[in-house]
Amino acid sequence: MLLAVALLLVVTLVAGTVLAVVTVRRPLPETSGEVQLSGLSGEVSVLRDDQGVPQIYADTAEDLFRAQGFVHAQDRFFEMDYRRHVTSGRIAELVGDNPAAIAGDKVIRTFGWRRVAEQEWAILDAETKTYLQAYAEGVNAYLAERSPGELGFEYTVLDVTVSVDDPEPWDPIDSLAWLKAMAWDLRGNYDHELDRARAYSTLQDAERVDELFPAYPFDVNVPIIDADEADAQQVDRQVEPASGFGEALESDALHEAIEAADRALASTPVLVGRGEGTGSNSFVVSGEHTASGLPLLANDPHLSLGAPSIWAQVGLHCNVVGPECPFDVAGFSFAGYPGVIIGHNADLAWGLTNMGADVTDFFIERVRSGATLRGDEWVPLETRTETIEVNGGDDVLLEVQSTVHGPIVSTVLDLDEIKDAPREGFEFGELAVSLQWTALEPGRTADAIFAFNRAADAEDVRAAAALFEVPAQNIVFATTDGQIGYQAPGKIPVRRDVEGPVPSDGTWPRPGWDERYDWDGFVDPDDMPRVVDPAEGFIVAANQAVLPEGAGPHLTRDWDYGYRSQRIRALIEDEIRGGRPLDTDAMNEIMLDDWNPYAEILVPLLLEQDVEDDFAADGQELLADWDYTTDTDSAAAAYFAAVWRNLLRTTFWDELPADAYPSGGSRWLAVVQGLLDDPEDPFWDDRSTVSVLETRDEALLQALVSARLDLTVELGKNTSDWEWGTLHVLELEHPVLGGDGIPALVRDYVNPDAVGMPGGSSIVNATAWDAASGSFAVTAGPSMRMVVDLGSLDDSTWVTVTGVSGHPGSPHYDDQLDAWAEGRTFDWPFSPAAVADASSDELRLVP
Repeated sequence: MLLAVALLLVVTLVAGTVLAVVTVRRPLPETSGEVQLSGLSGEVSVLRDDQGVPQIYADTAEDLFRAQGFVHAQDRFFEMDYRRHVTSGRIAELVGDNPAAIAGDKVIRTFGWRRVAEQEWAILDAETKTYLQAYAEGVNAYLAERSPGELGFEYTVLDVTVSVDDPEPWDPIDSLAWLKAMAWDLRGNYDHELDRARAYSTLQDAERVDELFPAYPFDVNVPIIDADEADAQQVDRQVEPASGFGEALESDALHEAIEAADRALASTPVLVGRGEGTGSNSFVVSGEHTASGLPLLANDPHLSLGAPSIWAQVGLHCNVVGPECPFDVAGFSFAGYPGVIIGHNADLAWGLTNMGADVTDFFIERVRSGATLRGDEWVPLETRTETIEVNGGDDVLLEVQSTVHGPIVSTVLDLDEIKDAPREGFEFGELAVSLQWTALEPGRTADAIFAFNRAADAEDVRAAAALFEVPAQNIVFATTDGQIGYQAPGKIPVRRDVEGPVPSDGTWPRPGWDERYDWDGFVDPDDMPRVVDPAEGFIVAANQAVLPEGAGPHLTRDWDYGYRSQRIRALIEDEIRGGRPLDTDAMNEIMLDDWNPYAEILVPLLLEQDVEDDFAADGQELLADWDYTTDTDSAAAAYFAAVWRNLLRTTFWDELPADAYPSGGSRWLAVVQGLLDDPEDPFWDDRSTVSVLETRDEALLQALVSARLDLTVELGKNTSDWEWGTLHVLELEHPVLGGDGIPALVRDYVNPDAVGMPGGSSIVNATAWDAASGSFAVTAGPSMRMVVDLGSLDDSTWVTVTGVSGHPGSPHYDDQLDAWAEGRTFDWPFSPAAVADASSDELRLVP
């Protein structure tokens, strides 16, 4: 959800004042000359290239992060301020009496992200605290003598309808709370767990629900670590529904509670990315297969795409690297947090992709009179009251209730009251849903980020990964001395095997009153999967299964189904077999691959269908000589996407609730692939046609015909005029001023121009779209692309979806967008000489 603030602005006021040149340019920072910065112990140099990317040089680590805080505030302070209001449940305090803002605040206060961040402060390394404090001092030095209008254009707009005071000083806890938002959006199988329960509410058959969540296809798409490399225990998880499963889930009260929980959690603003389009590609190739003779590493995290981009490119360099100042690192940072999240230093490069580990569980709780059932006893709920301040409105009081598992999330919003369950077995009071999530316990991810920035080899990565508790990520890495490797970090719950009413592997909501379903500690970091220098000479981590079938520790059942990862493997293997050493260009081309695995599976069957109507057959003919690539100018790609959308609608909409309609991601491709082998599977039948029993071929034919009619309306009568890029459009939105509730003049100013995109869901160039919405618009995609050449770091490349600046009036607000959309990248200088040569501005920060 992008938060759209409903601002009642008079058009003449907007035109005459808000968008005046002086207003939009006033927040733009100084990027050359000399500026005094309180707290510095020595001079700091900030060099910027033609894209405005800052490279910071300092004598001490504290000065380095103090300067990074200053620079982040220069470029992105409103974004930072908005994020900290989100992560502390104070959006309405910033934007006013807005229902979406208040709903988001209620849910985040229920989670208690900031409360957990405050608890984390006590367990962090003293060094980490020093860096976070220095960063905050740098931010505050920038804020000290500037009015809100000098910090961000957005404050001037907000000031028309709400009271805009001077922003409060930045606090290190503001940075820590941001890590909770990152963890929430990348949390694992949360959606699948609720989707199973939702699907059961209409299917009433556990076996048919399982059809919609097929097992990972290990025989087709290989895991990150293959059987020869895996050094893991064997696990035998109970995954089949046990006796009594149907009876336990047939309660109307349970479905109401799950629906209420889902509606509440959907109210949290998306800050990083969410849903099946959220993933990433990463792959690393050893020197035996590269032109330089040393490794190459590529990474392109697939996240929500907005303006500004989630990433802020930066270089952080100690003038003399040593124990007192150990940083010489460059890459992608989060505005609001010191250090680099993904990138490289002088010895090592690392990339991250979402592991998808199951780190959340929903517990169905029996509650009554302020207590919850545990075994045979009623235990008092933990209760606290939160006060949500509303800018220009009345305070909102929120009572938060928690069980031993975590906060109750089904009663957060003002939904219909959950009634007593009518079925036998639920006579002990009302039902509620609580959430247990690893990130709601204090952790040391903040320590891990600085550890990665300093890492030099596989053992350093392993040590840093042990601290990187949330979100659970796949880490690929490479070193300048030739090592490549993979390491799984994360705080992974251990679940007992239970013969009970629901599977105990974390795939379904669990009975909170049955203590056997409680978590049993966490996986030992030493047992987490890893591999160094695998025999085949490359590693691909693109959200697929981590370990071979049956190998442990148990991480999840709900992986991405591996179509992207397998395609990347095939492209790398083709280069190796052809004797073509890979270079940065080849790695970038792999990330841009737009070959469609859906087409390979479906098109042969689609071409077998007898489309009798000549007009409808025009569409089918496009598929006959299609090479399955999804370029922006491809008519076949447009038609096939419409066929896929309509096939999902025909096959599943009649049997699933609306909030469980197929999104079209990799799981749904696996589902349909399984159904193709059974032309008479009940899912093919359209239940709305009572007197007719449809089969697979009738569903395929209907999808072909209806797609031709749909695109005739959407793109025109002549198929030669159809282009995928006309349908598959990226429209970047500002998180506060970009939505439909904003006057068009402001909205058009802060939102970059729309761009047509190649690729699609589960394609390597993963520009996802949501089939359930009916639209082909891009919902997520590669938020950045990087290739690091460990043989020559200065030959590395990078690009981000918009630009380094968060100011709509800056030339660097969206100056990378066209290059990103076209698949181009920029040089990424690292050595002092290369940085100096690429620099166009220098700002000296002095004590």
